[in-house]
Amino acid sequence: MAKGSEGEEKENMAAWLVAINTLKIQPFKLPSLGPHDVKIRMKAVGICGSDVHFLKTMQLASYIVKEPMVIGHECAGVIEEVGSEVKHLVAGDRVAIEPGISCWRCEPCKNGRYNLCPEMKFFATPPVHGSLANQIVHPADLCFKLPDNVSLEEGAMCEPLSVAIHSCRRAVVGSETNVLIMGAGPIGLVTMLAARAFGSPRIAIADIDDHRLSAAKDLGADEVVRVSKYMEDVDEEVAKIHKAMGHRVDITIDCAGLSKTMTTAMNATRPGGKVCLVGMGHNELTVPLTSAAQREVDIVGVFRYKNTWPLSIEFLRTGKIDVKPLITHRFGFSQPEVEEAFETSARGGKAIKVMFNLDSRQ
Repeated sequence: MAKGSEGEEKENMAAWLVAINTLKIQPFKLPSLGPHDVKIRMKAVGICGSDVHFLKTMQLASYIVKEPMVIGHECAGVIEEVGSEVKHLVAGDRVAIEPGISCWRCEPCKNGRYNLCPEMKFFATPPVHGSLANQIVHPADLCFKLPDNVSLEEGAMCEPLSVAIHSCRRAVVGSETNVLIMGAGPIGLVTMLAARAFGSPRIAIADIDDHRLSAAKDLGADEVVRVSKYMEDVDEEVAKIHKAMGHRVDITIDCAGLSKTMTTAMNATRPGGKVCLVGMGHNELTVPLTSAAQREVDIVGVFRYKNTWPLSIEFLRTGKIDVKPLITHRFGFSQPEVEEAFETSARGGKAIKVMFNLDSRQ
């Protein structure tokens, strides 16, 4: 625990989701430190769309919040204590944190696809508590030391960047693939940065929001395409996309996950191309599968990530990816600031990534 002004131990506090649209900063008792664990003082925690969705509805897809839960999973901090068997980290190390603990015994885990582990314990996915807290305890092998030139905020951004990297790997983005991205929210924008880092020579991004498209252009999109919410506009929008992309879309990465965006993605992608579904906007989609099958458009899914933190950190260390412009709003860790931060993220508008700075001490 943190020391108070007179040396007493301060109680560990966390942001608890207790009801729809209700977050409360309350005490959070940590588990004991195991031999392979570390205790981390949290420094930077970002708000994800899934966090907002849980706040607004108390559920996401099949995950339902049935009892109070600590929110947050995009995070970085400073090691305060290490377990007896931890050799690669010491107190004072700055680390980015991978938030999912898999079982390592099931078939997906044994085959290296641990992100598909049915027993996955993932921060802020009920019933597992998250990381928007003063301190957490976590397995040391899921904590990755940050280079001196990578900030703690950038370390927290390794989580959304990991989604983007896993998406680019699943879609096989490379130097000969033109990429279309559906959705210019935080994941769409960071996926655009990752696709460029993977070598894509031409990237377009489509969205309904002019401000997001302007941000995408500023971040390096070759083309931006304004689209609508309406299914009847798909054919016209596909024509606009083809014109912008020189009639060649090799890969489309859908970061929205709506029937409309997937229909546009499948119709815009060239015969023999690939569509990668990342977003989970709708639980069920109605899409033109027969048409896609006739053109042999491959459709691949993405669920979280695997083995991505080392590459995320390397991209940040070398400057090949700069996530700093995505962080548009910053808040401290108090009850009013937590409420305002989530309201800011939920409103969207000019907010891309909302970040908490929990503790100024290094």
